[in-house]
Amino acid sequence: MPYEALVLADSINPAGVRLTTLQIRYPRMVHAELMTHRDLSRGTSSSRAIPARVIRRQVRTDPAPPVFWGANQRGMQAAQQLTGWRLSVAKWAFFQSRWFVLLVHWLLEKVGLHKQLTNRLLEPWMWVTVIVSSTQWNNFYALRCHKDAQPEIRRIALLMRRAMRRSRPMTLQAGEWHRPYGPSDIDEANKLAFRYSGDHDCISKYDLVANYIACGRCARVSYLTQDGRRDAEEDLALATERLAPSGHNSPFEHVAMALPTDERCGNFRGWKQMRKFLPNEDGNATRWENSTDGEEELIN
Repeated sequence: MPYEALVLADSINPAGVRLTTLQIRYPRMVHAELMTHRDLSRGTSSSRAIPARVIRRQVRTDPAPPVFWGANQRGMQAAQQLTGWRLSVAKWAFFQSRWFVLLVHWLLEKVGLHKQLTNRLLEPWMWVTVIVSSTQWNNFYALRCHKDAQPEIRRIALLMRRAMRRSRPMTLQAGEWHRPYGPSDIDEANKLAFRYSGDHDCISKYDLVANYIACGRCARVSYLTQDGRRDAEEDLALATERLAPSGHNSPFEHVAMALPTDERCGNFRGWKQMRKFLPNEDGNATRWENSTDGEEELIN
């Protein structure tokens, strides 16, 4: 599969602040360069969550290729690409080297090593799928679309910028919700809302359930099930019974309520993330200073 940048949801609040959520796909080797941008909310397919055999099949049949085979020189950027036999040898060696690591990966799985360590070996050839949301894109595009950016991150940044330019955002009134992967079946969401026992002082029962369903679906990018069967009840349970109680709150950042102004709230402007409506949204009611769990392992 190639690089991908797909707009999932695109909204503007009454103050003209645009919130856009995209699903993107690019080589994991440049993933750290996306993570340096703090204005972006992100959810990423996890090497720890995907079965080893699935990762191995992807790397065997569809390894993530570099887009520019730069010749070695001083500095961070390669100005010229290799040519001739040097380029052929570089491409051959890069892709052939994965076969030995695939063998080691298979062997480690067979002896019982967990995928949270085994799968790390294959990351140089892996694709990564990311859901990313933001109200402030200028710095990201200024740095990552620049000719000096590494070509692989530049390729996905250019695709993202083009996808946003072609998208027509929906105007939302204050109090309305931006929901990537939101439930398309209103009747089903209403039925779940009728049966759902939870409530919130600031959010209607339908909006609460629809938000949780969307947040559960945003979380599923960790194990790459966005293109498969969707079950609204399972997504609701994932958000309410597993994610929120355990403090795994980053999936709740992609669903957001339009504010009437451009005020900052969290890492967004003009939008209040669903995360901000959760009790103890920092992840845990117990302050870290009061916990020493696990520290004895550092001594032993």
